[in-house]
Amino acid sequence: MLLVKLFVTFFKIGLFSFGGGYGMLSVIQGEVVTRYSWLTMSEFTDIVAISQMTPGPIGINSATYVGYTAMNNAYGSLPLAVLGSVTASLAVMLPSLILMLIISRYLMKYSKSAGVNAVFRLLRPAVVGLIVSAALLLMSAENYGSLPDEPLRFCVSVLITIVAFIAMRRKVSPILILVASGIFGALFYGLVQ
Repeated sequence: MLLVKLFVTFFKIGLFSFGGGYGMLSVIQGEVVTRYSWLTMSEFTDIVAISQMTPGPIGINSATYVGYTAMNNAYGSLPLAVLGSVTASLAVMLPSLILMLIISRYLMKYSKSAGVNAVFRLLRPAVVGLIVSAALLLMSAENYGSLPDEPLRFCVSVLITIVAFIAMRRKVSPILILVASGIFGALFYGLVQ
């Protein structure tokens, strides 16, 4: 039953999420953490971090890891966990594949159309909103700490975020930013704990 729910959930996510993987993150979190409780917020945050560091699109990587973790949490079986990861991955990719096969035929024909250009202009702000929503979702007390309870952790987390944002704006390699943030975080949290 969980396998069917995974497929249906990730098919819907793939069908109705715009803006790529980062746009999907808030929808995935809403479904797998809030709605179905297949994962804890901590597990989801770890999955997002791993999905960003591994090659491939973050939305598909997240689906793969969520499918694996959800099935493993429910059944504790490696074969079922692998089946869950394959099911979630295929389900999240399938709508895009179907839509692209259908749309590509007509998009090339009507790409200069005012109506098509108007739709893309309307989708851009929605995509930005979904990406910002995903970023804000990850800025939780679980990830950043809270100012009253853990002021040092909170301030360091905010500082890392600001420095990473500035570095991205200055076109520093995202890989370098991830590595530097990871090293700094490991050093800081290793010293604090």
